[in-house]
Amino acid sequence: MEIRRLNGLDAEMYLKLRLEALQTNPEAFASSYEEEKEYSIDIFENRLNSLYSYTFGAFDNGSLIGSVSLVREQKNKMKHRATIYAMYVTPEKRGKTIAKKLMMTVLEQVKDIEGVEQIYLSVMATNTPAKTLYNAFGFNTYGMDKKALKVNGTYYDEELMVRYV
Repeated sequence: MEIRRLNGLDAEMYLKLRLEALQTNPEAFASSYEEEKEYSIDIFENRLNSLYSYTFGAFDNGSLIGSVSLVREQKNKMKHRATIYAMYVTPEKRGKTIAKKLMMTVLEQVKDIEGVEQIYLSVMATNTPAKTLYNAFGFNTYGMDKKALKVNGTYYDEELMVRYV
């Protein structure tokens, strides 16, 4: 397995994985399949080429099987913060330390971003495996966003977590 930073040339493969994630676990993402399936490939190319966003992909024999994004805040008063978004591993590859390796890669990247002191993420409150992973990397819960998402009439709470660098 290989993990590397994705770029615009990976946009089609990333889009495919992203749409899979939104269909497989709609409760885990603020965006929806219905919204993002309409996005042009340019949107994903731009996202992957951004100077302030880092998306890493996990590959197995050339296939993209997982990804995670890190975005640094751009406002002067918030440049000490970054947020992890869109962690996803395809279901048949879960439980094989891929998410752990993606988190390790993101946290290594943070070390190279001058001035970042805090890393934020949110996780579905009932997603025990993800919360266990994040806790193992030093993330702690600082709040709960009740009814944060509403998917097909069902509400989902999000746990808000932070790690200080």
